[in-house]
Order: sequence, then C-alpha cells, then structure tokens
Amino acid sequence: MTENPQQTPAQAVTGMVDQVLALAETWTVWDGKPVHLDDRVHTPHKAIRRVADHLIDHLAELEVRLVGETPQPDHWHASATTTGADLAPFTREDLDEARSRLTRLARVWASRLDALTEDQLDRSPGEGWTFRQLARHLAESTYYADALGDLS
Repeated sequence: MTENPQQTPAQAVTGMVDQVLALAETWTVWDGKPVHLDDRVHTPHKAIRRVADHLIDHLAELEVRLVGETPQPDHWHASATTTGADLAPFTREDLDEARSRLTRLARVWASRLDALTEDQLDRSPGEGWTFRQLARHLAESTYYADALGDLS
C-alpha cells in the first residue's frame, strides 16, 4: 500500500483492510500451492491470520499504553510459522469469516484512532512508535495479501 500523507491514521488502517479483502475475494480459486516469498510461506489463511494477529497485537499495545501500562511482549512466531490450518482450502465461507473479522477489527481501530487528539497521535505515551506511526505500520500489513496477489 502506498502511503498517502492526506490519509488519517484511521483511513490508513481501514484502507489496508479494504485492500486485503479485495485480494481475498480472488482466493477461493487458490490451487493449494503455497507461495514462497522473502523466505516465508504464504497462503490465503495465513495472510488473513497474520493481518488479524497484527491488528490485535498492536491494538493491545495501544490500549495498555493509553492507560500508562507497559505492553506485554508478544511471543508469537509471526510470519515465520505456517500451520496446518494455513494450508487448508480457502472457501467462500472462509472469505465471509475473514470479511466479518477484519472489518470489525478495522472499525475498532478507526474508532479508537479517531477518538485520539493530534497530540495523542504524535506524542503517544510509553515506549515505541507514536500511534500515528503505528497506524502507518499496520497499513503495511497488505504485504501478506500482496504476497499472494490477485488469483482471478
């Protein structure tokens, strides 16, 4: 996803999810062969899982930093691990589940980011990226979907 300086942080996150879901629309014809890119294995289920995990992980970080706590480090293996479930066929039902899950997560992010002041976005509490930077980082989650691309 190309960064648009005119985009709000909320639009960066919702736009990423829109782009991922647009590509996922084409994955129900996936032939079951994983895509190998950047020393990683990519499949439709893994792309959806990674985007959802990324949204959840950083949402947890944002929320605890807002209340003055230190985020709990994650111990996920991230994109280095491919599970048996990641290799399953990607059906129309899986697409519907992904659409529901990712759209709701994007809405939570958008609501939270839109409620923050410009100062909170740029001078975020605790250690780590500002919340504006965090939203831009999340927008890069299209990587997982882009690795598979449009399969139509």
